[in-house]
Amino acid sequence: MRDHTSLLAWQEAKQVASGVLDLSVTHWTPPLGAVWGQLQRSSLSVQLNIAEGYALGTAALFTKHLRIAYGSAVETGELLDHLSTRLRSAPDLLTTLMGQCQRSQRLLLGLLHRRQA
Repeated sequence: MRDHTSLLAWQEAKQVASGVLDLSVTHWTPPLGAVWGQLQRSSLSVQLNIAEGYALGTAALFTKHLRIAYGSAVETGELLDHLSTRLRSAPDLLTTLMGQCQRSQRLLLGLLHRRQA
């Protein structure tokens, strides 16, 4: 493995974070402002915790950060689901992001299971 960017979990998390930022630019509304802000933070947290944990260079710290990233990925999925019930103007984009988020969660779980083996 060259660096954290070679991890599929990081690549998928980056796609989700980018998609969330793009979607929030076009669909942000004041009543959902808190949801958008939390969604932006949680989606970025997934990507950044994978990178930070990898950079710290120890197995224990990497595993700890993967767990945090997984928690943030679950939070991101819940927020996307919450938005999907309130934001009727972008159902296809939300469906795509939710699928990417679920893939990111599965990839993170796979990394965690491999680290525990």
